[in-house]
Amino acid sequence: MSDSVYIIGAGMIKFGKNHDKSVKGMTGESLQLALEDCGLSQTDIQAAWFSNSGWGMSQFQHSIRGQVALTANNLERVPIINVENDCASGSTALHSAGISIKARLYDCVLAIGTEKMYFVPSDDPALAPRGGGAGLDGFVSGTDVEETIRMIDSIKAEAKRRREEKEKEARKKGVELAPAKKHSVFMDFYAAGARNHMAKYGTTQRQLAVIAAKAHNNSTMNPLAQYTFPQTIEQVMNDREVAFPLTRAMCAPIGDGSAAAIVCSEAFLKTHPTARAVRIRASVLQSGNRKGENDTARRASRLGYQTAGLGPEDIDVLELHDATAFGELNLTEQLGFCPLGEGGVLAESGETEIGGRIPVNPSGGLISRGHPIGASGLAQTYELVTQLRGEAGDRQVPDASIAMAENGGGTIGNGEAAMAIHIFEKA
Repeated sequence: MSDSVYIIGAGMIKFGKNHDKSVKGMTGESLQLALEDCGLSQTDIQAAWFSNSGWGMSQFQHSIRGQVALTANNLERVPIINVENDCASGSTALHSAGISIKARLYDCVLAIGTEKMYFVPSDDPALAPRGGGAGLDGFVSGTDVEETIRMIDSIKAEAKRRREEKEKEARKKGVELAPAKKHSVFMDFYAAGARNHMAKYGTTQRQLAVIAAKAHNNSTMNPLAQYTFPQTIEQVMNDREVAFPLTRAMCAPIGDGSAAAIVCSEAFLKTHPTARAVRIRASVLQSGNRKGENDTARRASRLGYQTAGLGPEDIDVLELHDATAFGELNLTEQLGFCPLGEGGVLAESGETEIGGRIPVNPSGGLISRGHPIGASGLAQTYELVTQLRGEAGDRQVPDASIAMAENGGGTIGNGEAAMAIHIFEKA
């Protein structure tokens, strides 16, 4: 019997600031959607991988998060494995679930990711996140702390210098700058990378705005996205600055969400036939390096292409980790869709739009679909499964038969700590 692995069911709830929904509740919703998608019941699930990064920090739910979330929804008595790999957690859960099928341990398993990142501001301590939810918006999670502190000191010094220059220019004009607003230090990391890229290759802020506007406009066709409003390039460029050259519209929002995939063997698929199954042609997980070149995405994608027997030219649609617009620009280069230094040129060419040579993030990406950390990788999976089934509606990529997802998580040295690559094929 073949050791091929298939996604037979997928489900995703609408991402957003779901202050009235709990981790348990959102988990139950996406689980039920995935089961309904393929006509299975919970009794068909033989094991589950549960992805979450922040439930411990926000509400003290440590160590057995999956058991708590899934047994609350009556999925119990099966192995439940907790997965935490920062922003790559959801894809890591899918990778691990697929390995269990290839190893012939199980025939039908669940990969599910849920994250609660938004809490209604309140002066009542009883209503506040008990672990200090700000941890999700800072550097405590997902970094080498000592290295991060060193990098933060350097970034803060640069930000202070830039702020002083702006204040000086403002005084000359007789105006007062608005106070700087707090933001995640990861945005500073991306901004520093963008500035380095601009200095080395001549990349422009407008090219970043092209990417962000595309994401926002794609999301208007995705009813499950957190943001569903259009943006022009000019609106993106004129939005509030977060950290130069990044404006607010170029950065992923904080939100809540859940997504799930049901993974099965070929033997199981034969006993539960469907024309909507999607084959996992490659599933790769790599780690970063503390010193040296940031080559995690390049290494992981090359291994993914080798495993699938394909190249970048064979990919019909791509979902990648665009926590900021620079993320997309840089990753299209690292994944081999254009030469190094030409990610901005690629975006301006229109080739990454729906209908272009390589449509990128038709879902709206993290920038607009949203980025609830533990759910993001499986949201990418949901989008690509939907695309390969031809069920994406107005955002459908024509004739999509091969799809690729890249999902990075955390920071080690100058690059991602974890990197997952998946290549999917229309079965």
